[in-house]
Amino acid sequence: MWVTVLLIAITCAVSITCFSNERLLDRLLLWPPAVNRGEYFRLVTNAFVHADGAHLAFNMITLFFFGRVIEGFFERYIGAVGFVLFYLAAAVVSTVPSYLQHRQDSRYRSLGASGAVSAVLFAFILLAPWSTIYVFVVPVPAILYGVLFTAYGLYAGRLGHDHINHSAHLWGAAFGVVFTLIMEPRLGPLFLAQITSPGAQF
Repeated sequence: MWVTVLLIAITCAVSITCFSNERLLDRLLLWPPAVNRGEYFRLVTNAFVHADGAHLAFNMITLFFFGRVIEGFFERYIGAVGFVLFYLAAAVVSTVPSYLQHRQDSRYRSLGASGAVSAVLFAFILLAPWSTIYVFVVPVPAILYGVLFTAYGLYAGRLGHDHINHSAHLWGAAFGVVFTLIMEPRLGPLFLAQITSPGAQF
């Protein structure tokens, strides 16, 4: 779990620094005009800055609990470095659609690790769909959370009134599932078997 802890430590250090350094924050977040000028690093660095402490805490707590499991699983196939690359790739994949949609909008800004964290979370749901996820202390089956998360993301994304990048959440979640299935195709049939037989042991 050292990679997960390291990602959390770096994200917290950068985010907390940016809370009092607006110039650095503006340099790292996703701003389409800057990406248009060739600052492609923003597609990654936006995942290491956050709007406030609550935003940071929610993402990092989620990453801590589920990242440790996925890191351990991925390490068998692609190693610790592979898990880091998966996380960074998830940050990029979840960000690119937002950039393309708003590439001519100089007012658009986006930041946060939610896309990358969603990739980790949905990889976990693929592995253990009937495990319990606590949503504000309310226990929810992981698969049900995944369905509700996706449905709400699609609905809220259409409304676009809450200043949350739901597109990044959904693309990150999709990347997490697809990448994990490519890495270990046997998880697909196993997932379906678990969904149809909740009480069975696999």
